[in-house]
Amino acid sequence: MAAQAPTEELSKLSVSEAAAKGSKPGPSTATATNGNLNHDDDDSDDDAENAAGDAAATGAAKKKKKRKPKKKKKAPTAQSDPPRVLISQLFPNGTYPAGQEVEYVNENSYRTTSEEKRHLDNINSEFLTDYRHAAEAHRQTRQWAQKFIQPGKTLTEVADGIEDSVRALVGHQGLEEGDGLKAGMGFPTGLSINHCAAHYNPNAGNKTVLQQDDVLKVDIGVHVNGRIVDSAFTLAWNPRYDPLLEAVKAATNAGVKEAGIDARLGEIGGVIQEVMESYEVELNGTTYPVKSIRNLNGHTINHYSIHGSKSVPIVKTNDQTKMEEGDVFAIETFGSTGNGYVHEEGEVSHYAKRGDAQKVDLRISSAKSLLNVINKNFGTLPFCRRYLDRLGQEKYLLGLNNLVANGIVESYPPLVDKKGSYTAQYEHTILIRPTVKEVISRGDDY
Repeated sequence: MAAQAPTEELSKLSVSEAAAKGSKPGPSTATATNGNLNHDDDDSDDDAENAAGDAAATGAAKKKKKRKPKKKKKAPTAQSDPPRVLISQLFPNGTYPAGQEVEYVNENSYRTTSEEKRHLDNINSEFLTDYRHAAEAHRQTRQWAQKFIQPGKTLTEVADGIEDSVRALVGHQGLEEGDGLKAGMGFPTGLSINHCAAHYNPNAGNKTVLQQDDVLKVDIGVHVNGRIVDSAFTLAWNPRYDPLLEAVKAATNAGVKEAGIDARLGEIGGVIQEVMESYEVELNGTTYPVKSIRNLNGHTINHYSIHGSKSVPIVKTNDQTKMEEGDVFAIETFGSTGNGYVHEEGEVSHYAKRGDAQKVDLRISSAKSLLNVINKNFGTLPFCRRYLDRLGQEKYLLGLNNLVANGIVESYPPLVDKKGSYTAQYEHTILIRPTVKEVISRGDDY
């Protein structure tokens, strides 16, 4: 913490006090006064002398008068409500909290003490600093959100509250060209209710209000210099859904535990499924097994890209792909009381420019101008319609749909199980570092 500057106040000195405390009496005020009292008939020379004495005394007092030092504002030591204090102010030395660090075991146990691996860790210090910065912003935002989100809130209020907080904590509002690429939202906040499992964010005019019996998935992405922390949790206000939430949280933690260098992705999926499907939920007198949603996966995270090339299944598969040193993974699991399978349905809010997009001769002028806005403000980071709205974009849907049709931008419709079912999600981001596995998004809450 920055040391507080001295704040002892110096009292203002009056002219008489200043003279009493150290100004030398020239032809002093007292002498001049006595002269006036006892020699009323003195000539004009005496008057001039007295006036000079008064001026000298006043000047001496002014020289002795000290300005009161300005107080330096005390550096903040705690987060505000809602979160608005920069994470960098709370950690002014630039050292941000580590996530949960887990040592490797068996044939990789040597990595913990290997000088070579420590050196590799050290040369990646900027990478680690950015990730820990983003993770702390994520933790402080979501811990506030867990108290803020209640039945009666609209989804728009919730989305704005979370996203305003993230931008404030990393110090980038994303309204100036390129500012959102420095730090801010890693992707639009997912606010998916009940049978909707993922990719729902309210578009402008959305009036959805949270209900007491809803099950809400909250998926938040925070990035600093393109290093994205992806972590999610589920909220329910009716305790009958507790077993569903417990199943998914336990399955995610099992996947995180299994993850590490040389771990095979298909085997991790098997462990996740076994834990998930050992739970069941009773709703209105009917018992439902909790099913892993088999066509949803965890994934690697790349620089400025939320979905990398590797996928972590949440059911057992024959995928022999291994986790490797340097990988960043989002271990996310979804459980459902329905079919355990999702399909696309509903109005699209999520979009992202494709990293492999080919150059296309766009014929619609609105598509060209919108692509320029996307490149300068989001790059390959996902965005939503509300983000375009806050940049002042209008009547952009024709151009946006044209970019999707030409394969330049990918759309991500909501993913839903059957109506009447309930889904839950938990997720953590892990860094497969040379020396340890770091669950970068781990917090006291989950």
